[in-house]
Amino acid sequence: MKNLLLQIFTWWSGQTLGTRFHTWRHGERVGQDDFGNVYYQGGKDSEGRTRRWVIYSGYAEASAIPPGWHGWMHHRTDTPPSKENYTAREWQKAHRANPTGTPFAYRPPGSIAVGGERPRVTGDYDAWTPGN
Repeated sequence: MKNLLLQIFTWWSGQTLGTRFHTWRHGERVGQDDFGNVYYQGGKDSEGRTRRWVIYSGYAEASAIPPGWHGWMHHRTDTPPSKENYTAREWQKAHRANPTGTPFAYRPPGSIAVGGERPRVTGDYDAWTPGN
């Protein structure tokens, strides 16, 4: 029952009920990546191209799509990685989860999240004050 409620009311933790129905009616499974994401195609989009979509394994995070599948999803190539011997280029980095909101997030010098105090403003800058 919990899984059914998640499919009805959420999109970020798997597929919704509508996506499951659309996949059942129109989807042709194309392949699966190393993260467990499953890729489908079927029907036509608004531009007349074959519609392509992914059912994420777990939390829906678009940056979790590997480079080869990303190219296929965005119609940069017609051949999915599952139908060719795709290897990532040396300059293509492995996926790293988005660290926003975690202790690993980037915090530039002077950020209030780093702690401490910001340095006083010096030089030719005058802060605006009401009434000036």
